[in-house]
Amino acid sequence: MRVLLDTNVVLDFVLERAPYFEAAAELFELIAAGTVRGFVSGITPINVYYVGRKFVGREKARNRVRDLLIVLETCPITSAALNNALALPFKDYEDAVQHASAIETGLDAIITRDLGDYQNSVLPVFAPVEFLQHQKSKLKEESGT
Repeated sequence: MRVLLDTNVVLDFVLERAPYFEAAAELFELIAAGTVRGFVSGITPINVYYVGRKFVGREKARNRVRDLLIVLETCPITSAALNNALALPFKDYEDAVQHASAIETGLDAIITRDLGDYQNSVLPVFAPVEFLQHQKSKLKEESGT
């Protein structure tokens, strides 16, 4: 499965924000193991650096972005995605851009803590804990237990 991680989920992981870090860390473990292919919008590394430098300093923020770019794939933000996002019935343009770039990249789902921001999504949207439960159920079905 190919999923877009919303910026808030990535920040939960990078900044170890309680109580969300544990679920975010499990998602990153699935991605690192190759069970799930994780993507971020092209704007997410920029936001992670911008927010992260305020909490952990510039150098650590830069290193964490570098690490993210090793583990996660990036959905490009094309002119088409930017224009398509303007036409979407989303309250927040940034969320609309992430959604449009996920669609353009052919992703299967979006993982976010802000489910309400994606209520008009044409892709399935999961909270991190919901997605982890979905994956565990899927593995049980595949193993026949």
